[in-house]
Amino acid sequence: MARRKRHGRCFAAVLLTIGAPAWERAKADDRPVTRVATIPIPSASIFIAVDGSAERLVGMHPLSRSAIEEGVLGRMFPNARVINSSIAAGGADGFMPNVETLAMLDPDVVVQWGDRGDDIVAPLRNAGMHTALMRYGTEQFARDSLTLMGEIAGKPDKARALIAWREAVATEIAAKAAAMPDKRRLKVVYLQRASTGLVVAGANTYSDYYIRLVGGVNAAAELSGALAINAEQLAQWDPDVILLNGFEEQLTPRRIYDDPLLSGAKAAMERRVYKMPIGGYRWDPPSHENPLAWMWLAQLLYPDLFRYDLRKEIEESYQIVYGYRPSLSDIDSVLRLSVNGDARGYDRFTAVTPTPGHAP
Repeated sequence: MARRKRHGRCFAAVLLTIGAPAWERAKADDRPVTRVATIPIPSASIFIAVDGSAERLVGMHPLSRSAIEEGVLGRMFPNARVINSSIAAGGADGFMPNVETLAMLDPDVVVQWGDRGDDIVAPLRNAGMHTALMRYGTEQFARDSLTLMGEIAGKPDKARALIAWREAVATEIAAKAAAMPDKRRLKVVYLQRASTGLVVAGANTYSDYYIRLVGGVNAAAELSGALAINAEQLAQWDPDVILLNGFEEQLTPRRIYDDPLLSGAKAAMERRVYKMPIGGYRWDPPSHENPLAWMWLAQLLYPDLFRYDLRKEIEESYQIVYGYRPSLSDIDSVLRLSVNGDARGYDRFTAVTPTPGHAP
């Protein structure tokens, strides 16, 4: 099947090379995996994407549920909205497993963080539950998580195709960005928290990875990890672009524009404050939709260099990953046009001419 020629890396061209997926994977006791519970926040959405269904997911973290409800995944898979989200105790940000609830759900496998200590793993082990551990925060860990979900779902080919898509897009973007002169590189700050206080992503964070991938300079690179800063520090960096996290649902660029100090920063003065999109999952942390996030950011920073038809990329990749053709309003929602629409350069993501036969 020939791909029509256009700028950018089409996911379809990658995924059409895979073989027929296996639907189930046998565990050590030879029973198929039919019931899965996921505690790490992104793992519910990643599993649904790899599996192409929410039918086998029986439990998730409450923040996984909020991402499904806020984004378009809940529209694609309405039954995902009613999956039990009380399997992790200790508050919305806690990862201590609620073993009593999990026992009631009787999962074949529970996915848990593998890099946050044994305290949150031991209760699962002691209860005799099959547990798969995932790590998080780097591009390699993101690929490993896809591999893990492919093994659990019995769909390793789907996972490999998603990884191949990442590799293709990252390679293409990195090649273009590498040729960019230093004087053109924009200073970017990603705010991991901004509603109350400011937390910035410094070096050795995933945000630092993709800011550098597309040719930007992380203005917070003098720091390591995610750290709290004050407004004075952010104003001193005077970034060209500010990215707002997708986790704080009520956060909008007004937070920056209305701040007495931050409103004088170059990013605010030039209306280059953007809230990260949310599709099948939030685009800012590692997930299966990161290639779309990289295209989005590359085009925002350097529209003359990166000319993706991002709306078409979303439409095509969603049909393949999820078996769902997003409507124009779905894509508007993914790109947060209602929040970002008046920001500089964001009109390039507005639908100009509806695709024939496309749902409004």
